[in-house]
Amino acid sequence: MIILLDIDGVMVPASGWKTPEFLNDGFPDFSPRAINSLNKIISQTHASILLTTSHKAKYPIASWREIFAKRGINAKISKLRSTKIARKDEVLKWIKNHHEVNNFVIIDDDKSLNDLPPKLKRRLILTSSLVGLNDDLADQAIEVLRQSTLIPA
Repeated sequence: MIILLDIDGVMVPASGWKTPEFLNDGFPDFSPRAINSLNKIISQTHASILLTTSHKAKYPIASWREIFAKRGINAKISKLRSTKIARKDEVLKWIKNHHEVNNFVIIDDDKSLNDLPPKLKRRLILTSSLVGLNDDLADQAIEVLRQSTLIPA
């Protein structure tokens, strides 16, 4: 099971009126609600994380693992290769190149993902960038992962 995970607007809700708090690793702190929600998904599904965030190129994978661990999230973490293409196209390319993987959920706030084909859009948990990941969305993600063996890729 794999969580294709964005960070801005998911783990770090957008707040136009205040700058997010940065930890000493130079990366913004995650929202406690988002941390609890992501940990809920991981604990109930044993899913790994595939970072789709635009920040993915800023750090090597070892640093990403430290960033997540420092914020209380322990999971297997990998990341998409950095490209200069739109998120929707990155996701579609990953799915095409990993057609054997049919047990995944996409958690993102990028509204362009609404244009995914219907069979993939069913796997999309679209967050509000001002709220980020929450318990209700975590439940939806868990359901997608549990049902994914019944949903053709």
